[in-house]
Amino acid sequence: MTTALPAILFVCLGNICRSPLAEAALRTEAARHNLNMEIDSAGTGGWHAGDPPDPRAQATARRHSVDISRYQARQVRPDDFHRFDHIFALDPQNLADLMRVAPSNATARTSLLMDLVPGREGTAVIDPYYGDEADFETTWADVTRAARAIMERLAG
Repeated sequence: MTTALPAILFVCLGNICRSPLAEAALRTEAARHNLNMEIDSAGTGGWHAGDPPDPRAQATARRHSVDISRYQARQVRPDDFHRFDHIFALDPQNLADLMRVAPSNATARTSLLMDLVPGREGTAVIDPYYGDEADFETTWADVTRAARAIMERLAG
């Protein structure tokens, strides 16, 4: 008997820095494990809808051999709470915002992404938007650790 793989959505504020990097990290890990999963990202805010990821996020992903240039920002929609099995917020404020807009009959499990990483429970993935290249690398390291934790749980 086979088990269906979960559909996973990553959510940050504008969907141009952290959540696209988290999406890319999990896509990379899923490919490494030869798993075909539904993986997406979105923002709680919609002001970047249709835009590509921040050029610094794209550069960070490229340094790790991942192309995110075709990703497009979008805002979380009510149907996401039914379409995805897991919705991971990248910081506590976005988690609170997700819980506020979730439909009462939502089926997705919504939680903080770093809760999956031992020792990082309750913490945010750093928002590199106002930072520099080092901050984007820290974000990449965080979301990669979380992506590996997701893969470990799926294998478990």
